[in-house]
Parts: sequence; structure tokens; C-alpha cells
Amino acid sequence: MAETPLGRMLASPERRPDPLEAFRIARRWFIEGRRIEMRELATELNVNRATLFRWVGGRDELLAEIVWSLAEPTLTASIEASPGHGAEHISRAVGHFARVIDQAGFFQEFLRREPERALRILTTRAGTVQSRLAGAIESLLNDEIAAGHLDPPLPPRDLAFLIARIVESFLYADIITSEPLEVDKAEQAIAALLGQRRA
Repeated sequence: MAETPLGRMLASPERRPDPLEAFRIARRWFIEGRRIEMRELATELNVNRATLFRWVGGRDELLAEIVWSLAEPTLTASIEASPGHGAEHISRAVGHFARVIDQAGFFQEFLRREPERALRILTTRAGTVQSRLAGAIESLLNDEIAAGHLDPPLPPRDLAFLIARIVESFLYADIITSEPLEVDKAEQAIAALLGQRRA
């Protein structure tokens, strides 16, 4: 079998780490429930911390990228798996997304271990997760509007942000208000916001 350039690169003892490898290792640690420390990650990669920070930004930026890399395919799968049209489709899809995220052990471990940092990364404009989630929901809203299945009560951008905030309110209720989690209610709240009539 002919050896490929990639095969030679992977087999080479001189193969050097890069930003993508840093991300992959950190993502694996996150899924394992391990706290990501930049010093340990730099040691694992055999690079200095300055190089690592130049590659991935700060710790918060790296964590945000990891969280979104897990959240985005979950949202896509939830949209594809949810039946119906318009408000029904959107509320089911986003509600399902919230439930799956809530049940992810590594995500709950992150919230338990670093609640303040998690909220800053996940629910404020200081991070990128909230804006990306709202952007994905806005695309979903626009698809349903274009198909004639939804006549929204607000502009899609504003509505998407409100839906993202609803998800956050139910996912992180125990951290924000010390109230017990009732993630299933996120779907009901989104349906009400979109004007869906329950049978």
C-alpha cells in the first residue's frame, strides 16, 4: 500500500502539535469530566503556555469552543428529529435540545465544578455560546417563516434571543435562582411565546 503524506506525517516522531490537536485533547478531557487547566494542556502538548494561549485564546474561549462543538450537533439532531411545522416544530426541537444537554453528564459536571465561569461562558455576551445558539435558532425561525409555517410575534432576531434565554432559564435554574430544574417546561414556554395552541 502506498504511503500517503498524511500517513507519513502521523507516523513521524517529529510531528508537531497544533491548535487543532490542542482543541481535540481539551475536548476529550471535558467529555471525560476533567477540569481543563492550561498549564496541564501545554505540558501534554509539549509547548509553552504562551504558544497555547496564542493558539486557542484564554481558558474561557477554549471552553466556549468546546461547549459549542458539542451543542451545535445536538441542536441539529434535535431539529431533524422533531416532527411538525412552525411553532410546534421549533418548540419541540429546542425543548429536545435542552433535555439532551441537561442529561449530558460532562455538562452537568462542568456546571457543578465551575458554576460562575460556566454561566459567564454560556449565558453572557462575554462568551460566544449564547450568540451562536441564538443565531442557530434564528435560522430555524427564518426557515419556518419562509416555508409559510410561522407568523412570528416579534422579529426573528429578537425572538431567537428570547428563546435562547428561555433555554438558559430552565437549564441553569438551580444555579441562578436555586430553584429545582424543570427543563421539560422550556418546550411549553417556547410554544407559548410562539403562540402555539395546545390541544
